[in-house]
Amino acid sequence: MSEHRTINVYLVAAGQYHDIDYARLELLKLLAENEKIRTHVAENYHDLDAIAASDFLITYTCNLVPTEDEQLALRDYISSGKRWFALHGTNSILEFLADGRVRAPETAPVLMETLGTQFIAHPPIKPYTVNIADPDHELVKGINEFETDDELYLSRIHGDLHMLLDTRFTGKATNWVEEQWDDDDPRPVYYLNKVGSGEVLYLTLGHCRGHYDMQPMIDYYPVVERGSWEVPEYYQLLRRGIKYCVDRAG
Repeated sequence: MSEHRTINVYLVAAGQYHDIDYARLELLKLLAENEKIRTHVAENYHDLDAIAASDFLITYTCNLVPTEDEQLALRDYISSGKRWFALHGTNSILEFLADGRVRAPETAPVLMETLGTQFIAHPPIKPYTVNIADPDHELVKGINEFETDDELYLSRIHGDLHMLLDTRFTGKATNWVEEQWDDDDPRPVYYLNKVGSGEVLYLTLGHCRGHYDMQPMIDYYPVVERGSWEVPEYYQLLRRGIKYCVDRAG
């Protein structure tokens, strides 16, 4: 790579039930720490030509599902040797049922196979411990296990993931269709999923919600939630993930 070549990043920050504006701004500030990075900000995956021209992709979304053609293009983009730094709800599809429960329909298999997981449920938010699954990997080396007050993702796993961070949970995910989780397998928190010549970095942490982010279901959400955005280790992970993608840009 030329010493003076800029790095073109495509950031998709959009969706529901989260303070997307807060997450977008924090990510833009982190990207701006590298003067070579030029960021294209979008609210969907429609501009496939711009995505294909980018050096890597970053997403912070919830309930934002690309079309089938977009899913195939995203898979091919990663397979060609690119990287996708996917955060929090990128792998979520949510359907609110009349009985008050939430379902996670598995209607985008290409997307979820590319990402390596699909979000299915989470227990009520409360503090939990994040464990270091591969302490020698550059993305997490030197980071010790830490506590966070975030959504603990319970996911369907697709493929052979390289686990970097994980956690443990057994019990009930109250108000979700798939409520009971009894197996004691490690729950992915941060992993790599190889797709062809490229890979997805998926970090499930990063929940945030403000007073007005549950409209129209709730006019005023009583508590501002910042989750792992208040944990120093989360910013270390974000910075390292960005650097990892920059160092492998094309």
